[in-house]
Amino acid sequence: MPKTVLKKNKVTASTPKDRKEPLETRRRSRIGDFTAAIGKIVYDFLNPPDIIGVLRLNGVIGSSGRGKEGLTAHGLAPLIERVFDHGRVKAVALVINSPGGSPVQSSLIAKHIRALADEKKKPVLAFVEDVAASGGYWLACAADEIHASPASIVGSIGVVSAGFGFSEAIEKLGIERRVYSEGKYKSVLDPFKPEKESDVALLKDLQKDLHAQFKAYVSERREGKLTAKPEEVFSGRFWLGNQGLELGLVDGLGDMRSVCRARFGDKVVFRVIAPPRPILFKILQGVKLPTAVELTDAGLSTLEDRAHWQRFGL
Repeated sequence: MPKTVLKKNKVTASTPKDRKEPLETRRRSRIGDFTAAIGKIVYDFLNPPDIIGVLRLNGVIGSSGRGKEGLTAHGLAPLIERVFDHGRVKAVALVINSPGGSPVQSSLIAKHIRALADEKKKPVLAFVEDVAASGGYWLACAADEIHASPASIVGSIGVVSAGFGFSEAIEKLGIERRVYSEGKYKSVLDPFKPEKESDVALLKDLQKDLHAQFKAYVSERREGKLTAKPEEVFSGRFWLGNQGLELGLVDGLGDMRSVCRARFGDKVVFRVIAPPRPILFKILQGVKLPTAVELTDAGLSTLEDRAHWQRFGL
C-alpha cells in the first residue's frame, strides 16, 4: 500500500516515483528554455533585421549668416554617404521639415541623394513633417515616394527673393553711400541706394529661369503622378498634405514608422544618421564678443529665417 502524506488538511497519495517527477520536469524545462534561447540567438545572428537608414533634413536650406549654417550640400555630404553605406539598408527615409531656401543647395543635395540611390539601388522614401515647401519640396522630390501627414504643408513651387532697403534710413542719419564699380550691373540691388526698375527687371529674368528649372525637375520626378494643371501646381501656392495627395504632389498619407513597418515588416530597425555633436573645446575655441556689425548681421539673418517659416504660418 502506498504511504499517505498529510499536507494542508488534504490527504494525497505519494510514491518515490511521484517525488522524482517534478525535479525531472524542471530539468527538462530548463534545458528546453536554454536550447530555445540559443536557437533564437543563432537565428537572429543568421537572419539580422532589415535596416531603414534615416536622414533628417530640418531647417532653412543654405547658409544663414555668419557662423550659422543651414542645410548645405557640403555639410550634408558625409551624412548622405553614411545613410547609404550600411550593407543591410533596405531603404532610405528622408524626414523633411524645411520651408526652402537656396535653389542651388537644394539641387546639389537632391543630386547627391539620387546619385547614391541609383548607385546602391536603394529605394528612397520622403516623409514630410510640418512643411516641405519650395526648396524643401525640391528635396522631397529626390525620393521615389513622398508621404506626408494630412496637416503637413507641401508645394510652393516657385521662386522668391527678399531683402531690406536702407536708403531712407541712412539719409535721415546724414550718411552718404559711395559706390565705385566697373560694369553696368556690378552694383545692382544695393540695399543702401534707391531701387531701380532695371535692377528689378534683371532679377525677375533670373527668377523666371530658376522657376523653369524648378518646374522641369518636379515634372521629371513626378512624371505621371501630377493630376492638376501645370499653371496651378507651379503657381507658387502651397497645400495641406491631404490636398497634395489629390493633386499628385504626394503619394500617401502616413508617418515614417507606420509606413516602413507596413512595407518592410514589424522587425525593421531604424538607423538615424545625425551630425556629430561638437565637443566642449570646439565650442569654446575662439570665443569672442561679437561686434555691432556682427550682431546686426545675425539679427537680420534671424529675421530672414523666421520669414521663411512664417510664410507658412509656422
